[in-house]
Amino acid sequence: MLKALGDLAGARAAFERALAIWEQQLGPEHPNVASAVNNLGGVLQELGDLAGARAAFERALAIDEAAFGPHHPKVATDVNNLGGVLKALGDLAGARAAFERALAIFEKVLGADHPNVATLVNNLGGVLQELGDLAGARAALERALAIWEEQLGPKHPQVAIGANNLGGVLQALGDLAGAWEAYERALAIDEAAFGPHHPNVARDVNNLGMVLQDLGDLAGAREAYERALAIDEAAFGPDHPEVARDLWNLGTVLQEQGEIQRAREAYQRALATFEHFLGPDHPHTRGVRQHLDSLPQG
Repeated sequence: MLKALGDLAGARAAFERALAIWEQQLGPEHPNVASAVNNLGGVLQELGDLAGARAAFERALAIDEAAFGPHHPKVATDVNNLGGVLKALGDLAGARAAFERALAIFEKVLGADHPNVATLVNNLGGVLQELGDLAGARAALERALAIWEEQLGPKHPQVAIGANNLGGVLQALGDLAGAWEAYERALAIDEAAFGPHHPNVARDVNNLGMVLQDLGDLAGAREAYERALAIDEAAFGPDHPEVARDLWNLGTVLQEQGEIQRAREAYQRALATFEHFLGPDHPHTRGVRQHLDSLPQG
């Protein structure tokens, strides 16, 4: 679950302290150390330190593989975490291999309909979508959503995650009505679960903005992006990748509305953040730079 910026800083300090204690008391290769490193990696990822998160997850994986062997559920968890940060870094092939490996472990240990299996199927669907396999992505995301609905109930936050992700692939397939319905469902679940100012709500509202923009409702899309931006800035501060995502999207609708200077400012802020956290060659960095370069000069 995403945490506010202050909570993340506190969590990072706590996990670093736990890690130092366990390393001293148990040695650097103990499974408890792997757990602390995994927790620290998750916080680093939410803080936008993707390189640090990758190093943490790789270390946890090495410890757990040595302790439990290559087919243990703890190893699957480590591999899944690593896949998530690889996807965020733009290494889609590496992410796909990681998710497929973790999924195979969980299916063997937990069975085909366990919620943890759904998580891996969902993650695999997301990377398949980015790789352009929309049919494969849709099938995976529908499977994950069905498992979560059955095992957790129709109003669980995991169902919101599944609905959101399915909405994304439906939108990519041109089913804007289906995408709208999926995003609205996710938003209703998350607002009921977390309240109106949670980063999960920002994610949902941002997604709604994208489908509104595709439908030609620029005013509605702008309102959605501005709401998502306000939530994420309050949660993470002004220089986080989630904030950069919101700024990029807001910039596109400002550009369509003819507000060129405001679009330029949004793109410039997003670009600076993406370059800092993701590097100059990440697809997000290149994408927002292309939008910035497309603006008329003067």
